[in-house]
Amino acid sequence: MIFKGDLIMGSDQLTLSAVRQAGQRLAGVIRPTPLDYSSTFSRLTGSELYFKLENLQKTGSFKIRGAYNKICSLSKTACQRGVIAASAGNHAQGVAYAATRAGIKATIVMPERAPISKVMATQGYGAQVVLAGEDYDQALARAKILQEETGATFVHSFDDFEVMAGQGTIALELLAELPGLEAVVAPVGGGGLIAGIALVVKTLKPSVKVIGVQTSVAPAVYLSLKNKSIQKLPPARTIADGINVRRPGELAFGLISRYVDDLVLVEEEEITQAIMLFLERSKIVVEGAGAVGLAALLHGRLSLPAKKVVVIISGGNIDANIISIIIERGLVKSGRRLHLRLVIPDQPGSLSGLLSLLAGMQANLISINHDRIKPQVPLQQAEVELVLETRDREHLNFILEALDREGYELPVRKT
Repeated sequence: MIFKGDLIMGSDQLTLSAVRQAGQRLAGVIRPTPLDYSSTFSRLTGSELYFKLENLQKTGSFKIRGAYNKICSLSKTACQRGVIAASAGNHAQGVAYAATRAGIKATIVMPERAPISKVMATQGYGAQVVLAGEDYDQALARAKILQEETGATFVHSFDDFEVMAGQGTIALELLAELPGLEAVVAPVGGGGLIAGIALVVKTLKPSVKVIGVQTSVAPAVYLSLKNKSIQKLPPARTIADGINVRRPGELAFGLISRYVDDLVLVEEEEITQAIMLFLERSKIVVEGAGAVGLAALLHGRLSLPAKKVVVIISGGNIDANIISIIIERGLVKSGRRLHLRLVIPDQPGSLSGLLSLLAGMQANLISINHDRIKPQVPLQQAEVELVLETRDREHLNFILEALDREGYELPVRKT
């Protein structure tokens, strides 16, 4: 689905010169993040695949680039009034860090369901955090009210030219590091990241494709481009909370429409699989928004065979509880974790016989629960719940077949 040229609005106010100036401001403040080639994912996707590791950036995401550039552009009077922002987490940390470094008071409004790790990190960087609303858009509405009451400068998370100029510095680094670059794949929420990148890429090397990825749960930019007008969506919940935006930025939308070549959607399960693969294959911690690019390539939403491709890993600020759930689900799905509930005779030797059988098949016991008094279990029998570590799907099926041959009934199998 190609959208380029469908709509143009306000795109002449962000320039390559502004991005280069942002690069000068950020020198010595941000980390020039690695561009990492992956032979594993190149083989799996058919592309020559590189990752721009903004998850290793200060504050754990690319957002520090735009936030710091915006705050550096403020007048002395504006600095005295402080700044205010709304964010699901990453922009919050970027603004907090930048403001503290500049000696400016910062207030950040975050959704009430924002991960506690992101809230604590934002407070740790020196900002005052206000929790309000169910999602980013409701937090944004509250932040605008507070801005009017206090007179603080509002630092938008994506729809601001100084912010987009800061994000565009990623593209300056990419073009310098990888002269043969043929495509850039970036996550899209409100559009600030891809807008800044696309302007730089299309100005300096128009042949490079710029492709955005959204989750199908929150496809505001995708639908806006399809309808050639900005759309506002109802609230949604997604593992990619960093790009869970209900309405694109107007300034960003104009740039996206002019410069971005294509935009595709991925499913939630595809994102979680990509997070799991990053952990297992590359030993990289990636949040949901940062994993959408790889998800698109792995699941055929996007095909760039034999092309030299950079995927922007936008951040790594993922809650530890979410990681643990993703890992457990991933192990079950790949056949490396087996949850069983079965009934055995309530007599000496029954449980030890079962465990001996499993040990003989090299199944590693992780946990076990033995219950002989549950009302649903017949008298003189006991229910056993087990969690087993298995090698793969073939090993798992071998165990189930052996249990069946030995006469064990498997009325319920948890997956």
